[in-house]
Amino acid sequence: MFLYFLKRLLLFVPTLLGITIITFLLMQALPGDPVQTLAGERADPGTIERIRAELGTDRPLPVQYIGYLKLLLQGELGRSYYTNRRVTDELAQKFPNTVKLALAAVLFASVGGVALGILAAVRRDTLWDRLASFLSVGGISLPVFWLGLTLMLIFALHLRWLPPSGMGNGHPAYLILPAVTLGTFSLAYISRVTRSSMIETLSQPYIAAARAKGLSGRVVVLKHALKNALVPVVTLIGLDLGSYLNGAVLTETIFGWDGLGRYALDGIMKRDYPVIMGVVLFGAALFVIMNLLVDLTYHLLDPRMRVQSGS
Repeated sequence: MFLYFLKRLLLFVPTLLGITIITFLLMQALPGDPVQTLAGERADPGTIERIRAELGTDRPLPVQYIGYLKLLLQGELGRSYYTNRRVTDELAQKFPNTVKLALAAVLFASVGGVALGILAAVRRDTLWDRLASFLSVGGISLPVFWLGLTLMLIFALHLRWLPPSGMGNGHPAYLILPAVTLGTFSLAYISRVTRSSMIETLSQPYIAAARAKGLSGRVVVLKHALKNALVPVVTLIGLDLGSYLNGAVLTETIFGWDGLGRYALDGIMKRDYPVIMGVVLFGAALFVIMNLLVDLTYHLLDPRMRVQSGS
């Protein structure tokens, strides 16, 4: 298993290198000129050229890319064109906010999705199963921006139970609406996958043997069936968490959450290339790390994975 993870870590470097090349080329193909936006519409050509020289955008693309790689080797991600602040400092400030929102959304989606999926599998072809299917299909179909605005309208404006937006200096009440909005889509998918996996697991011979031993239905479902049914669910949860850690652009924008998603959107709107590159690279690194953690969880949940990697 150690060699397997070592190989995955060695693939980490070329993966990030490929991402830097693709992102760098795509940004150069974007319409518009960040220097013109930074200088203003009435700036004279001399001022624009001076700003280009200061930012280094007047040099050939290969030279710019090599310079950026040198920054990466020094542990730097550049500075914002507009604020002149280091991108690493901005990421360090905003990432904890995104982590808080992502963990709350994944917790809501995981607990709710697994519970709904188990209920639908155990009560298969009953009213509870049909109700769970209706909720999951609805959760998959609802757009994030519509769900967020609807929850804000109901719980913040009409009922006045929760604050509509902002972060409230870390108060938990400000986290509920964005976490529910962000996690509803994942909850629906997790419930569907859990239901399918549980139905397949409950039909296995060892489950029938456990029932024949006189074990209670709760023990059979939660102790024997659920652990084996969680393997595909863990994959989904891990990928969703990796996606949320990259920043939920719509959710953070709707609720005024100061995280990576909102930071990335500001960089895209202003064509702030160092910000875009920094967010993309940071998100790619997080996603690769999450994939490694998911693989590790496979080995903990399924002994057959440990036997195969050992052989």
